[in-house]
Amino acid sequence: MVESNGVRTGRSWKRPVIGMTGITGIVFALSGLAAAQERADIIIRNGLIVTAEGRMEADVRIRGETIAEIGRDLAPSAGEREIDARGMLLLPGAVDTHTHLNPEMPDPPRPQGNQDDYVSGSAAAFAGGATTISNFISVQPDEDVSAYAARVIGGIEKSAMADFFIHVTVGNDPARFTREMLDELASRGFVSTGEDFLARESFDLNALAWLRVFKASGPAGVLSMLHAEDYSIMAEAQERLMAEGRGSIHNFGQSAPVVAEVVAVQRAVAIAEATGSPIYILHMSSGRAQRVAEEAMARGLPVYVETRPMYLHLTQEVYQRPDAGLYLGGPPLREKWDQDILWEGIAKGTIHTIGTDHTGYSKEAKLDPKQTIADKRMGFSNLQEYLPMLFSEGVLKERITLEQFVAVTSTNAAKLFGMYPRKGTIEVGSDADIVIWDPTMKKTIRDEDQFSNVHYSTYAGWEVTGFPRTTIRRGEVVYDNGQVIAQPGSGKFIPGAPFQRPHLRPTSNRE
Repeated sequence: MVESNGVRTGRSWKRPVIGMTGITGIVFALSGLAAAQERADIIIRNGLIVTAEGRMEADVRIRGETIAEIGRDLAPSAGEREIDARGMLLLPGAVDTHTHLNPEMPDPPRPQGNQDDYVSGSAAAFAGGATTISNFISVQPDEDVSAYAARVIGGIEKSAMADFFIHVTVGNDPARFTREMLDELASRGFVSTGEDFLARESFDLNALAWLRVFKASGPAGVLSMLHAEDYSIMAEAQERLMAEGRGSIHNFGQSAPVVAEVVAVQRAVAIAEATGSPIYILHMSSGRAQRVAEEAMARGLPVYVETRPMYLHLTQEVYQRPDAGLYLGGPPLREKWDQDILWEGIAKGTIHTIGTDHTGYSKEAKLDPKQTIADKRMGFSNLQEYLPMLFSEGVLKERITLEQFVAVTSTNAAKLFGMYPRKGTIEVGSDADIVIWDPTMKKTIRDEDQFSNVHYSTYAGWEVTGFPRTTIRRGEVVYDNGQVIAQPGSGKFIPGAPFQRPHLRPTSNRE
């Protein structure tokens, strides 16, 4: 175990000391690359650059926070740090569209709540190859947009290590989100709302107000992110199962059936058609609902789809296991057929992004035996593993190409949320967010390797091939060979440009 200034890698993660001068000394030793965190220009040699558009063998020169030059056999510069990436892939840092993190941990602690914050979440992201992650933050009832922006950006500047973009949570009072308010949010770089829950009774009770929000969102340049499950269908199923004595979490899948997602996606499509505003469907889980979204896309409607790693790797059989609580997340896991349709959607470009929906509940909280389908902890710890899992199960098993991998994990998200080409690609002028990826590194996923504060992985025991060797965020090495190097507060808020319908390259051809 290597420690430097009080913090190290992996399970025995120590919090930085907070004193009169604030947070100090969170540095993980960087083997072979730097003895200190003073930024130096970098040249990466001999790697294979992969973007959503193709591949190229070239060197990459980084000056400060951005990519300065790309070409073969670049001439060295004085004082430049060289990294030999022979045999490695150079990938754009991933953009996780869907995470739930505490800006800071609550005091006193809440053992049954989310245990991850901007520090631990950033570390997990870096170890997995993500450099930009998201969070969902509500506007408080008495808060104007200026105060909201100050609070949100201040939290990021205080403790984040990864770069962040923020989805504005509308909550139960959609009427306050007028066109003027949405315009002001967009002008400050907040260009998405979510999660907008069709799965809650409050959505149905305020349906007209919600429709007005969606109608105003498009002209304001704001992308609406919908949790697409139908409240009434799920409420009836849950009530019936509980009344029949079948409220065990082993029946979780029956409490939120596929038809609830299908109906809600149909409704989301209708909203897009009625308002002309863009709609982003969160965590698509079923093949039937995906077909509804694809039909809408074929008609030219501005409908975009995110799926979640667990739907690509697991099926509903896990709900019969003793540890079924680990796999609770909405919508539920589905069948192998659904999984195949989702992989197909990534390959042909009708699933646009991957969002982990990471929520850091402890294993003890997730396995609480008192849980029922009516009282459960929904959330999945998977921020660190999702890219290696997708690479191993997708690219190496030839379900998707390298270009499709980059598109769905980085480029499409950057385009949809107004950050491209600053994020999501490897180009001159872009932020130097680069992952040096070893496509042959084999590991068994282990709890003790996790940077999340919950110190376990739902995928523990899986054998996976393909991992980051080094992660660079805005020109700074933040992860190298199993160790994280970062300062709380070194992350930035990344404002999005107002939504404009992006060109998302069709990626179904195998190159």
